[in-house]
Amino acid sequence: MTENRLTPYNSTYGKSELVIPELQLLLGDKLVLSQAVRDQHGGGEVTYHTNMAPDAVAFANSTDQVSEIVKICAKHAVPIVPFGAGSSLEGQVSAVAGGICIDLSEMNHVIQLNTDDLDVTVGAGLTRQELNVYLRESGLFFPIDPGAEATLAGMAATRASGTNAVRYGTMRDNVINMTVVMPDGEVIKTGGRAKKSSAGYDLARLMIGSEGTLGIITELTVKLYGIPEKILSAVCSFESIQKACEAVILTIQSGVPVARIELLDEVQVSACNNYSKLDLKVEPTLFLEFHGSENHCVEQVEFFKDIAAEFGSDNFKAAAKTEDRNLLWKARHDAYWAGCDLAPGMAHLSTDVCVPISNFADCVSETKQDIIDSGLIGPIVGHAGDGNFHVLVSFDESSDEDNEKVKRFLDRLAARALKYEGTCTGEHGIGLGKAKYMFAEHGAGVNYMFALKKALDPQNIMNPGKIFYG
Repeated sequence: MTENRLTPYNSTYGKSELVIPELQLLLGDKLVLSQAVRDQHGGGEVTYHTNMAPDAVAFANSTDQVSEIVKICAKHAVPIVPFGAGSSLEGQVSAVAGGICIDLSEMNHVIQLNTDDLDVTVGAGLTRQELNVYLRESGLFFPIDPGAEATLAGMAATRASGTNAVRYGTMRDNVINMTVVMPDGEVIKTGGRAKKSSAGYDLARLMIGSEGTLGIITELTVKLYGIPEKILSAVCSFESIQKACEAVILTIQSGVPVARIELLDEVQVSACNNYSKLDLKVEPTLFLEFHGSENHCVEQVEFFKDIAAEFGSDNFKAAAKTEDRNLLWKARHDAYWAGCDLAPGMAHLSTDVCVPISNFADCVSETKQDIIDSGLIGPIVGHAGDGNFHVLVSFDESSDEDNEKVKRFLDRLAARALKYEGTCTGEHGIGLGKAKYMFAEHGAGVNYMFALKKALDPQNIMNPGKIFYG
């Protein structure tokens, strides 16, 4: 089987006009045809991928309603694109074949909280921040933090992770069960609430990371954790990216149970200083967070302080006050907007790769030099504890030269990650932007992914054009 097999196997879709009357009967004014709303649902957070609007937006409020919408679309072979908060970065919500966008944001309710079992079942449209506000009085929290105001179903669909992944894992590790509407409208559950099962295929893991191409997640049960007794944050800088990365590697290899360990290069630090009104030393910098008992956190901080000193850091600062920690991490979460502020009026593309932690320093250092040699604006931010880092590239979208320069850089970045036994994306997903790297990363495995897609979605109506075809 060759690459040219991976073309849309149903290029003749039914026209949306065939389903709109039925959907209007089902949804009333919850089916929206206005151009403004359609445009709003045709793209994610960044400007790089072309906005491609659906033909209509259906605002669903229940699993049963999603099922009925899908059945109507399946009957006429009309494409479907699920939509949560629109925070995706690789064109996952672009309606490349038109069709109906199903907006799940109104399904933003907590269905069942099980404090004794440390889990909660929620609707697809609930965001991670909304969940943690709900949990505040329970002494529990949900730790996966991609930095965006993303819905939990969207986070599962893109296999998101974020700043806490080094301690708490990714969405793959924290989803217990899901309710999914399949391409024919049938509703399935991927499991129960038990913490483990050996009964049959793991359908939950199949759906996690599928980006809406196999089904629509409408409910999910996720793991919860106790709010730590003590949280300490720290920040320290190094004279080079290499030394900062080596400090991260030794920290992980030494078994320090750090909850977050984030890397910002000097370009990103300068941007954060300007945008968030900080006074950090303009050098490659690590942001860290430690969770545990009072004594345990202090021990962790002191242990890491010694590691940082070994690699030449002499400006280690710890923060225990909530307001100080919040200021620090707000600056980290605002890094994207701070990076955009470096190049106002330009297009911005956020991309990521992930490599084994032992290769992290070399991969980041080579990427840093590549950015300099290319003459690009590209601050680097990394979830350093698990080998994942991001580059925010700014460029003149109207310049053919700039567009080609960015394209070549992205190709080299993906190839470099694969050379170091990593992946072309640690958490952004494939969508449209990284489909061309799938064969290089997975080889013949892509053919088996495609076979699963074709078996479950024979009409290719579920978010067509994503993952397999760029």
